[in-house]
Amino acid sequence: MSLDNSVIARYSKAGDHFEILADPKKAEAFKSGDDIDISEVLEIDEIFKDAHKGDKASPETIKKSFGTDDIREVAAKILKDGEIQLTTEQRKAMVDQRRQKVIQAICRDAVDPQTMHPHPPERISNALEQARFSFDAHKNLETQVEDAIKAIRPILPIKIEKLNIAVRIDADYAPKAYNHLHNYNVKKEEWQKDGSLVAVIELPAGLQDKLYSELNSFTHGNAETRVLKE
Repeated sequence: MSLDNSVIARYSKAGDHFEILADPKKAEAFKSGDDIDISEVLEIDEIFKDAHKGDKASPETIKKSFGTDDIREVAAKILKDGEIQLTTEQRKAMVDQRRQKVIQAICRDAVDPQTMHPHPPERISNALEQARFSFDAHKNLETQVEDAIKAIRPILPIKIEKLNIAVRIDADYAPKAYNHLHNYNVKKEEWQKDGSLVAVIELPAGLQDKLYSELNSFTHGNAETRVLKE
């Protein structure tokens, strides 16, 4: 059995030892709380005593320890409560991936309060490095983003803000733009008698420029927008 592209997740209970073979990236994502089907995580539908040797755990031992012999339920428990054995390279790749996700989320959700535009990713990256922020692939992403913002606030002016933007799209472009607008949080929408579409969109301030760019692309510059004051 080749383990080159897999990781072993281990769990022990009352002296009994259990292991599964899993995809490294998906195992970390599942453990971090991402919505991933356990069948996509497992490399093989078996519960082992020793995965390296290919020794399977008995159904009786599995049921005694987990209250079920359903492989998916048991595997989910092992991943959530057990330990994933990553290589140094795999762990580094996971941390680097988490680092990029945190930076992307900050660029999306936060702005420079002086300009009301998002900070460039490189600036966020440098501030996190200066703050010596530690990234944890196991930690909930939203929680880690909040922690990262707290860490860089003494270094970088930063503000979390959501905007309500009113949008009006001419009749010629409204049908095509309609589905695209619903990639965002559309709070209100109304079709006008002339076929144009008026909508109010709520979005993180960091996505404001992205929205404008996309609307210009869809409507060839014929969209009207206005930031609504609270």
